[in-house]
Amino acid sequence: MTTPGAPPELEEAAGAGRADGRHRLTRDRIVDEAIALVDAEGVNALTMRRLGARLGVEAMALYRYVNGREDLLEGVVDRLVASLEIDPGTRMEPSDGWQAFLQWMAHNVRRLSLDHPLAFPLIATRHPAAPWLRPPLRSLAVVEEFLNGLMQRGFTEDQAVWAYRTYTSFLLGHLLLESAARGAQFSGPETPLDEGGAHQPNDDGTLPLDAFPTVQRLAPKLEEDRVEVDFEEALEALLERMDLQLSQ
Repeated sequence: MTTPGAPPELEEAAGAGRADGRHRLTRDRIVDEAIALVDAEGVNALTMRRLGARLGVEAMALYRYVNGREDLLEGVVDRLVASLEIDPGTRMEPSDGWQAFLQWMAHNVRRLSLDHPLAFPLIATRHPAAPWLRPPLRSLAVVEEFLNGLMQRGFTEDQAVWAYRTYTSFLLGHLLLESAARGAQFSGPETPLDEGGAHQPNDDGTLPLDAFPTVQRLAPKLEEDRVEVDFEEALEALLERMDLQLSQ
């Protein structure tokens, strides 16, 4: 308890510690509540003031744990992506084939989009942490598992990188459309958001790769700019599939 006449910052710190009187305020709790708010009302509803009100504190108390709204959004994305199940364990062996592996992973990503349809655009559209990461498979752990899973099933390194590009494009397009049909918001808020003067340095490109040897080895291939080539190849594949369907 603060003494009468205590400085505002001490009152604020006390409020942050009490939160709603039952739980201490932590970054994890703030991110969890932010996800709940986005799930209920969409990304545009997520402001520091709204979130503070849900947690029973003043908005400024949140800045002890998150460095502004951008940092909070990154925390939401990291938490959601971390929830992806990336290791099939004993349920799937390399002998099960690459098709089964890709189907298994696609359904896990789709489950995430269905569980959090209003939050999924954050995963899909926020700038990835490094040029070799592509949404929605945008974490080093997920990409490492993806590349290794394919190479264990007979893919060369070049084939695994090509599959990663093609596969993520498919997931992104389909799941964004599905999220939009479920009410996801893609436009930004119409009014400026209170950032409290916080600054979040953009040093994501310096992510350490020592714990992810496959990504580290293939990073030069993964970050090649192949947008135009990938688009043309995907379009050609689509037309060939349509031609096959029409000829039957």
